[in-house]
Amino acid sequence: MTTLNVSITRLDDDVELPSYAYEGDAGLDLRANADVDIPPHGRVLVPTGLAIAIPDGYAGFVLPRSGMALKRGLSVANTPGLIDAHYRGELKVIAINLDPDHPVHIERGERIAQLVIQAVPAVRLVEVDQLDETDRGTGGFGSSGAK
Repeated sequence: MTTLNVSITRLDDDVELPSYAYEGDAGLDLRANADVDIPPHGRVLVPTGLAIAIPDGYAGFVLPRSGMALKRGLSVANTPGLIDAHYRGELKVIAINLDPDHPVHIERGERIAQLVIQAVPAVRLVEVDQLDETDRGTGGFGSSGAK
């Protein structure tokens, strides 16, 4: 496994740094830096108290935690949230409560999302008159035959 060094700064000295729950996990757990209540179908911008310097050629992706989504209806509104390499502001999570009936209470320090850092190539778009043909072609949105 390759290791990538990524600089991180605590904007609040009491914040716990993101960590992996298990060896080999892809996502680092992000924690809330405030107590937050989210009404049913409501959205809240949750601070983490952290800023990160993602290296060029990489990006950060903020994803929901599956247990929180299943048990409490907590998700990330813009899944995945994208953190570009040159962003240096506070990491914040756009949390959404998908439960139609019950509010979600988040405690400061609670794990609310995951951060995955991935390599992303620079892309140069090349305009052509026609795309190459594939066996799928233009089929999409259920074209593979969901049963």
